[in-house]
Amino acid sequence: MHTRRIGSLEVSAIGLGCMNASMGYGPANDNESLELIRSAPDVGVTFLDTATMYGDGHNERLVGHAIKDTRARYTVASKCGLTPRGIDGRPEVIEEQAHASLQKLGVDEIDLYYLHRPDPAVPIEDSVGALRKLQQAGKIREIGLSEVSTDTLRRAVSEAPVAALQSEYSLWSRTPEAGILAACKELGVAFVPFSPLGRQFLTGKAKSVAELEESDLRATIARPRFEREAFSRNTRLLVEYGAIAERIGCSMAQLALAWLLEQPGRQLIPIPGTRSAAHLTENAGATDISLDAQTLAALDELINERAVEGTRYTLDRMEAADSERDRMLGS
Repeated sequence: MHTRRIGSLEVSAIGLGCMNASMGYGPANDNESLELIRSAPDVGVTFLDTATMYGDGHNERLVGHAIKDTRARYTVASKCGLTPRGIDGRPEVIEEQAHASLQKLGVDEIDLYYLHRPDPAVPIEDSVGALRKLQQAGKIREIGLSEVSTDTLRRAVSEAPVAALQSEYSLWSRTPEAGILAACKELGVAFVPFSPLGRQFLTGKAKSVAELEESDLRATIARPRFEREAFSRNTRLLVEYGAIAERIGCSMAQLALAWLLEQPGRQLIPIPGTRSAAHLTENAGATDISLDAQTLAALDELINERAVEGTRYTLDRMEAADSERDRMLGS
């Protein structure tokens, strides 16, 4: 697998989102998750993504246990400022969470440490300033942000170098195109798409809300697109989408990841989550797929937020998201 840059870090072009091993998409098996993480470098995936809030610490401990004897094989990203109890971007909380993350992960330094969400009650300069102090103290290598608007990113960069911005981005979730992708390119900030497979929708294997567990993210905060009628309409898009994948000779999941990897000049590093070794290998194979301009244009036209029914989050969540400000302001 080829690599891409995040500040001083060289990472695999496709990473592994580890959240699924602790929350969000039904029960997981710790032993299977440990084996998956340990086997990831064998297929070229060495960039791991976790967070303080995933399983309220369970995920960081799991990742730490998985890499404890092979730390040098991995680039590890984690996040602070968000817990199951809410957003808290105060500098003292960031420092406290960072030290706890170091312990749970069993590492001396976290390669990439994100502010998970900007706290509307705390100036972004204060939160990023706390991350800068951690960086200067050798506790983190690079600073990241997650789900922020263009204005917030620019304010953050004026306070400290930001190496990466993480936000939801896929064929059916195009919010970053409203401004933040262009800003990242201008400012030299790497872009890390989460949910690059549309919460399984773009694999062709997703289910509607009626078939999901009540705690599943697609039945809670990401519900609108998986409601029965919306899901039925959205699924029709997969007929032609599947035909494109078949013509190219790849899976639907690989097609979605290849589309992201081929975005011109943007050097995106998607982090699909999975608990399956077969799916991990499948995802890694997307780096071997090349899409011509005609195919990229066809995908753009087929699946986009104009064609998809439902917002990516529930309305209250959308209105509270800093990342949505670009679109609301018409950036």
